[in-house]
Amino acid sequence: MRCAAGAVRRLVGMSSSILFSSADDVKTQLAAQGYIASDAVATTVFLASVLGKPLLVEGPAGVGKTELARAIAKAHSAEFVRLQCYEGVDEARAIYEWDHAKQLLRITAGKDESWEDARSDVFSEEFLLPRPLLTAIRNDGPTVLLIDETDKADVEIEGLLLEVLGDFQITIPEMGTVTATQKPFVILTSNATRELSEALRRRCLFLHIEFPSAQLEREIVETQVPDLPDALADSIIRVVGALRAMPLRKLPSVSETLDWARTLIALGAKDLDAELVTQSLGVVLKHQDDIDKAREKLDLESVLE
Repeated sequence: MRCAAGAVRRLVGMSSSILFSSADDVKTQLAAQGYIASDAVATTVFLASVLGKPLLVEGPAGVGKTELARAIAKAHSAEFVRLQCYEGVDEARAIYEWDHAKQLLRITAGKDESWEDARSDVFSEEFLLPRPLLTAIRNDGPTVLLIDETDKADVEIEGLLLEVLGDFQITIPEMGTVTATQKPFVILTSNATRELSEALRRRCLFLHIEFPSAQLEREIVETQVPDLPDALADSIIRVVGALRAMPLRKLPSVSETLDWARTLIALGAKDLDAELVTQSLGVVLKHQDDIDKAREKLDLESVLE
């Protein structure tokens, strides 16, 4: 894909601190970090960089959503800031909080001074504990901000994100508004366990990452496990594809494909047979009923022929 990135930036104003010149440039830079991007991934990352828009990446666990953010940060030697979402994460964990113990010590030490004198001191930088969102907004250099597994957080956390992702600024009542001098490249990930709000989605470009095609997964395996024999790599890809076609509780992810490849190398395997698959299924599948189902219904003879 060819595109005049400079012309796009002139149209949309300030862009992200992470910039790519084209979708092909995305592919090249990410490949240098060991991340093999599809055309859809490369194009959407490029557009997010020139438009300065957050990128919402959805898809099943283990397809490379988090690794995409890491690879972008490494490609630009950028600071990688991660907010790991979970049920109950709040403003104090996401944006900032005050060091209350240290503030109390300061007030106690200055007990003879007025509150106005103490207030200007205790609500200062010395007592501020920045969390991931504030850290990313205040950073002057290239920054990749990963808001990971956004769907695991409570709905209320999305409201906290709107100011950050809409205006790239954070208001601290005691100190004023902090506005980014360089927009961080923001990636939000979601496993789609709950629906994210339309307000949050409007502020983002959207990318859905599914399990890769057999050809793309083969390239990923070649990149990450270069010592794997070609015949064994082909067999792994075919078996993993067959497992993903089955009604399992948890389908094997790309990371588990790579784990299996490394496991087989450690076992000294040269090719894949039924006994070896049976012995090592626990690397690829994570539930006993899935393993039992695979042992019963996986037709290895036809898959590996």
